[in-house]
Parts: sequence; C-alpha cells; structure tokens
Amino acid sequence: MEFAHIFTLSVSVVTAINILLAGILIFIERRDIGSTWAWLLILFFIPIVGFIVYLFFGRQLKQKNFYKLSSDEREYLRSSVDEQLKELKATHEYRNDLLIQHNKLLFTNLNSSKSLVRTDNEIDIFSDGNQKFDALFEDIRNAKKEINIQYYIIQRDNLGKKLRDELTKKAKEGIKVRVLYDEVGSRKMTPSFFKELISYGGEAQAFFPSILRLINFRINNRNHRKLCIIDGEVAYIGGFNVGDEYLGLDPKMGYWRDTHFRIKGESVNDIQGRFILDWHQATKQPIELEQFLHRTETHSGTVPVQIVASGPNSTTQHLKNMYISLIMSAKESVYLQTPYFIPDASFMDACKIALLSGVEIHIMIPNKPDHPFVYWATWSHVGELLTYGANIYLYEKGFLHAKTIVVDSEVSSVGTTNIDPRSFSLNFEVNAVVYDQPIAKKLKNLFLEDVQCSSKLTLERYKERSLLIKFKEAVSRLLSPIL
Repeated sequence: MEFAHIFTLSVSVVTAINILLAGILIFIERRDIGSTWAWLLILFFIPIVGFIVYLFFGRQLKQKNFYKLSSDEREYLRSSVDEQLKELKATHEYRNDLLIQHNKLLFTNLNSSKSLVRTDNEIDIFSDGNQKFDALFEDIRNAKKEINIQYYIIQRDNLGKKLRDELTKKAKEGIKVRVLYDEVGSRKMTPSFFKELISYGGEAQAFFPSILRLINFRINNRNHRKLCIIDGEVAYIGGFNVGDEYLGLDPKMGYWRDTHFRIKGESVNDIQGRFILDWHQATKQPIELEQFLHRTETHSGTVPVQIVASGPNSTTQHLKNMYISLIMSAKESVYLQTPYFIPDASFMDACKIALLSGVEIHIMIPNKPDHPFVYWATWSHVGELLTYGANIYLYEKGFLHAKTIVVDSEVSSVGTTNIDPRSFSLNFEVNAVVYDQPIAKKLKNLFLEDVQCSSKLTLERYKERSLLIKFKEAVSRLLSPIL
C-alpha cells in the first residue's frame, strides 16, 4: 500500500510538473508553433527524461534586459540609434550610392539589431589562418592600452599557448587584458591555463560556466562570437577560432579555409561595445559603458559598415533577417559560403524566389563533414535548391568554415553566423555588413578562386545518389531543427 501511495504521488508530481511546463511553453515563452508542439510531445510522452532534457536544452533566455544594463546605460545606447535614425531620414549627408541603393537593408539592421552605420572604416581580409594570426599577434605586441579577446573555441595547443603567452607579456607591461571564451566550445579549457596571465592582472572568463564543470543548464546557448579589439582602434571579426586546426595542422580536416576581417575605423567602437556587453554578462562586473567605448580619432577609411548581432535573448532573429534581406535585394547574383546549410522555410523561400526571378545563386559547402548529421541535412537542402537552378560547389581542398555572402558585387557580410537553426536562434552571433564594391569584389574573387578547388554538384549527380545517402538525408533533415 505504501509503495502504491508513493507511486501515485510521484505520478501526480510529474504530471503537475508537465502541466506547469506546458503552460510556460504555451502562455509565457511564446515559441514558434513547431517548437512548442515538439516540446509538448517530449514532456508528455517521456515525462521524467523529457523534464531533464528541457532543463538542459529547452529553457529560453529572458529577452528583456538580458545584459542587466541600468536605465542610464540603456538610454545611452538607445539615444545613439535614435539620433542616427533621425539623421538618416532627414539628410543624405553620409550616404554613398550603395547606402542609398540598399537603404532597406540599412534600416532593417538599424531598427532590428540597433546596428549603427559607420562610414570611415578600412578593412583587410584574411582567408588563411597563418596570415590572420600573424597580423593579430603583431597588433597585440603593439598594444598600448587594452586588449579584449573573445573566441568560441580556445584550444590548449600550440596556437592557444602562443596567444596566451603573447597576452601574458602585455599584462606584464601593465596593459589591461581580458579573455572571454565559451564554456561549451572551449570544453577542454581550465582556469589554470591562464594562471600566469591572471597573476599579472589579466582576466579570463568563461561564458555561461558550468556548475562544477559537470552541469550546464545553458549548454544549448553558446557564445559563438570571435572578436578581438586592441586599444579600441583595431578589431577582428570572422570565422577563425584559436587552435592548431585553424592553421591547417589537423590531418583529419586538412587545409582550413575561413574568412576574417581586420577593421580600423569607428565600427571598432561597435565591436568593442558588443564585447563589453558579453563580458559584463559573464563576469557580473559593474561597468560604465561610456568609459569602455573609446572615441576613435577620425580615420581616412571610406567603407560603410554595420555590426549586426543576434542571440537567444533577441526578440527577433536579426541575422537571419539580415541574410534574407540581402538575398531578396539581389538583382543579379548571390555568392554564399557556409560550412552548414540548414535553413528554415523562410530562408529557403527567399532563395527560391530569387532563383525564380533570375538571380544567380552560388553556394559553396565543404565536402568534408565534421558533423555527419549536419552534413547530410546540408546535402538535402542544397539538393532542393538544385531543382530551382542554384549552383552548388563542394569544397575539396580541406574544410570550408567561411561564413560569407556577397550580393551583386556590392554588399557583403562576414562574421560568425552559419546558415542553420543554431546560429539563427540559439547561439550568440555577430556579423559585419559592408557596403563597398571593392570589398565585395575581393570576397567574390576569393569565392571564384575556391571554385578551382571544388567540384560542382549538379542535379544529375544529385539524383544518382544511393538509397543509403537518401536515407541519411531524410533522417538528418528530420532532425535538422535541433542540430
């Protein structure tokens, strides 16, 4: 009788928890309908396990004041956006031809992600890890005030140690050094790795750290951003993480093809601001935002840039909207490089509409999977676009990790965002949108150079795939919303 009573009580408690969670899902979290039904099925068909899975993977971040800024800090950020909106609507003072032609994209980014447009930037492009890190280490050695470093992955290998040692040398000189890494991405990282850096006044912090390194209720929300800011004057943004594999030293992955920007100009201020918000959230340290945002001197650059950020705390999927706006604005061509291509229906529809209207879409993906399910889900989606006339290339030289889009050889974007549900809704991501023909043409030329190291996936070749591959695609596509 006692056992029966305990069992009945346990069932009642589990049922009550499920009902409570169902109410949260439906009435409070306000997810999209597909996601809501998926979680309801999990909760009711796998009661206890479903609850545990929800704790680790299902809980949403709060969207209101996630960074816990004071009212003065929020007003400081809001006033800059409001001021630019008024100026843009009232005058064409700092609009070049491309800003006028793509003003809908500009306003979408400004209204949605609060992304200010800066017109005085200079940009260097890196597509090779050795070149990128040589330039970064040189800038670190020349630092005079502070160095802020943020990476999704920092490995405890030769490159990771070299970065740590260079930062430690600057900390010894009295330079302020901050390092932010993602707990999940840098899962092999331990605080002791930065012990000497910290002893000289440097700081190192994990984003969403685990409890006792075993339990992490935010394992599904990863900070995927890769940002470096030196003295508030130079910034890096793009796809390279820190590890020997990014130098092409991993035999399994081979040559690592990625894209990264080095920016000088006022957009550095916006990248710095993005770092400081993440740093503030991770460390819980009080900040005075205006002191962190260095007012850069006037630069001679002429490249307009917007820094667009998005994350699970965002009210809308800013970066997905940015990509869709870019594709829908295309009149002639779209060149897209991504390691994963698992878009949702709205993104696919944008591509199909563009293709049907006569726009050429060129998509390059790696022909070397690092995640099998993601790889076959990618094949499924690009295969669908083949029927609409898309040009699909499989990069063969090594692993393609670049996150690049170029539209009409005029507007481009480089950043950390993959074309998949994780980047659009679960990860913290950031991209630089550039309104400049020379930069767009350089990125397009890099794509065309990569074509020489790629094979073309034709519709005929795709139709000849085996039953096993078709099965892998079907299963992977079914799982794609949670990959």
